[in-house]
Amino acid sequence: MAYPPDYKYTKEHEWLAIEGTTGTIGITDYAQNSLGDIVFVELPKVGAELTAGKTFGTVESVKAVSDLYAPVSGTVTEVNADLATSPEKVNSDPHSSWMVKITLASPAELDALLSVADYEKFIAEEQ
Repeated sequence: MAYPPDYKYTKEHEWLAIEGTTGTIGITDYAQNSLGDIVFVELPKVGAELTAGKTFGTVESVKAVSDLYAPVSGTVTEVNADLATSPEKVNSDPHSSWMVKITLASPAELDALLSVADYEKFIAEEQ
């Protein structure tokens, strides 16, 4: 699966799509593939404050429970409610199945994230 070139990525395998001051966060195809069948997603509530590099939820698969890490800091403005009843959507379309939307606290934090080329190089080295 091709990684969207306009997204930013983390070494923890989250993606971030930016639209103005809104960031949309999900996990990458590499992450969902490593996890296997996702059976549960625990996400924060609207209004929660996320801190870059800190956990904000979990993804549970048939193999393991993995933490979700915030790529940037911000305030949660929306949570993908579909994932509460259909967490498997993350497996079928990880780059469209977002988890939370946030208002960015510090756009300068974007500079620490990986471009698509850097992320693809990183996962190639991990394999």
